Amino acid sequence: MLELVAGLEGELTQTVTKELTAAAYGSGLVAAFATPVMIGLMEGASVEAIKRALAPGQTSVGIEVNIKHLAATPVGMQVRARSKVIGVEGRRVTFQVEAWDDKEKIGEGTHTRMIMDDAKFRERFEQKMKAM
Repeated sequence: MLELVAGLEGELTQTVTKELTAAAYGSGLVAAFATPVMIGLMEGASVEAIKRALAPGQTSVGIEVNIKHLAATPVGMQVRARSKVIGVEGRRVTFQVEAWDDKEKIGEGTHTRMIMDDAKFRERFEQKMKAM
């Protein structure tokens, strides 16, 4: 198991499909890669960066995003998101995140995740579901 420290990196790649565009996703009118999907890919890369450093029974949940979407990406292009741990304060982990398509950088910013006890998190979540 790795130590949860600054410098850990994760990366994910996704091909832009019609279903992942702003027009199809409902976050805009353009048939280009949707901002919420880009942010999800960045979050996924952050999960990848730390998953081997989590102790058994731990998980992480996203609690903050501060992202700029810099350029549009058309259907058919690949998008690569990379995340790097830049700070660990107790259970709070902060990441620098970036994304590129086949031509240029398309997004950048920061993302924060909180390390949680998986069983406690699921128990609270299930209690909330029962209250519905």
